[in-house]
Amino acid sequence: MPYRLFPRRAGRDRGQVALEYLGFIPVLILVAMAGVQVGLIAYTAQQAGTAARAGARAASLDDSAQDGCVNAISDWLTVACSEAQGGDQVTVTATVDIPSIVPGWDFDPAQKTATMPLDH
Repeated sequence: MPYRLFPRRAGRDRGQVALEYLGFIPVLILVAMAGVQVGLIAYTAQQAGTAARAGARAASLDDSAQDGCVNAISDWLTVACSEAQGGDQVTVTATVDIPSIVPGWDFDPAQKTATMPLDH
């Protein structure tokens, strides 16, 4: 019988990798959710810019800026538009709420402004 420095322990290390993986899964999920949240923030900011331009275009044509804002963005986002006319141009500010998928993370709304010349 050969001499062994460490006697063999049958089955003691079985499942260790699975337990380590299970312990690391919450960290992986949190990192993935944070990545999706960053993408959602960027998408919402882009949608706010689109809403502001569409609202300014609608207001320059004597239509409702709010209707232009709402019709220009995704249905699952909420938007509020305010317009200000000055001289021969109209400025619309669109404010879009950023949805949160990570519990406990709250964000200020995305806000973009667009100015268009009056068409009438």
